[in-house]
Amino acid sequence: MFDSLADKLQATLAEVRGHGTLTEADVNSAMREIRLALLEADVNFKVVKSFTNAVKERALGADVIGKLNPGQQVVKIVSDELTALMGGESPELPFASRPPTVIVMAGLQGSGKTTATGKLARFLREQHNSSVAVAACDVYRPAAVEQLVKVGRQAGADVYEQGTDRDPVKIAAWARDRAQSEGKDVLIVDTSGRLHVDSALMEELAQIKRTVRPTSVLLVVDAMTGQDAVQVAEQFAEVVDFDGVVMTKLDGDARGGAALSVKAITGKPIVFASTGEKLDQFERFHPERMAQRILGMGDVMSLIEKAEQAYDQRQAAELERKFRTREFSLDDFLEQMKQIRRLGPLQNLLAMIPGMSKELRGVNLDEREFDRVQAIILSMTPQERRHPELIKGSRRLRIAKGSGTNVQAVKALIAQFEQMRKVMRQVSSGRMPDLGALMRQSR
Repeated sequence: MFDSLADKLQATLAEVRGHGTLTEADVNSAMREIRLALLEADVNFKVVKSFTNAVKERALGADVIGKLNPGQQVVKIVSDELTALMGGESPELPFASRPPTVIVMAGLQGSGKTTATGKLARFLREQHNSSVAVAACDVYRPAAVEQLVKVGRQAGADVYEQGTDRDPVKIAAWARDRAQSEGKDVLIVDTSGRLHVDSALMEELAQIKRTVRPTSVLLVVDAMTGQDAVQVAEQFAEVVDFDGVVMTKLDGDARGGAALSVKAITGKPIVFASTGEKLDQFERFHPERMAQRILGMGDVMSLIEKAEQAYDQRQAAELERKFRTREFSLDDFLEQMKQIRRLGPLQNLLAMIPGMSKELRGVNLDEREFDRVQAIILSMTPQERRHPELIKGSRRLRIAKGSGTNVQAVKALIAQFEQMRKVMRQVSSGRMPDLGALMRQSR
């Protein structure tokens, strides 16, 4: 995400970072490049002017902090100002003191509102252990109710719907009463969208808001539409007092204009970001982490959080025991691969490691390699997975045919697995592995 903006900002700041001393001319030159990069990224021109002025003022007046040289100090200032521009602190979604917490989702047609409703439902169920229901109040768009029924069930939420023949305000009131009677922690109301902001949409939203008295109103905007998304948010802010923004399709936004402008223009923070098509590709928006990603500093905290979500302490202890006792099998290896895949696309995970985003630019990591490895392992018998040393000759040929690969691929996988098992056994016993010997074996 934000690839083109990240490339230009990182290139500009790389020149600045190497300076032992900075003149006003150096700062002005850097600000000119940053200004052009932000404008090309479709950031609102007023926001660009305010941002570059703030950075310049701090850069020219800043003392060196700690061991940072002046060039590095400018990088830190840009990071701080980017963080402030996108909202500073990441806001927590408030919960009602007496359930249910009611969240109304608003937005234009095509912004991804219904899918975002399902993603939010899953997020709250998984991250907050909440019992969630979703209300189908988009009665105008064809198949909107059916879509919500599908994504709601996939998210593990109860779906409250009464078809398309009733008043959406009455449906919302009925859904709120039902959620309360059934003891739901959260009710998410999916409202109708329009092709443009109009009085009918706003009046309907206002009526729903008065009726269900929501804890939060979230506006869903499409990051790919750039300044159009910001204008929509600004128009909503003038009429409907929403609390925060859900930014969809952020993974496909190479420029970043919407994410960098919406808080400054509307005063409303981005609360959540949708980073892919799958229901689990949805996360809280952290301005500081996003600024670090844009500047090539990685996002280690998000990577740790993703790992913790998939981390099972008992499973990890059992895994360590298997390494020590030589019981680690290809079945265990396959399960660890599945754990990694649950964290998200491999390219996205590696990009969270500081310095890796630039190295990965233009590199296509083939996720299908996971599928090939899985096919090979699943083509083995249970005994072969526990004792891969048995796999020779005709066994290799059978496994290759069963997995749609070749004998060389089967042989390579077993060799790599044996090397990994040897290394992990040494590490778990507190010994340093002989990396030189392993490298000689792999040739």
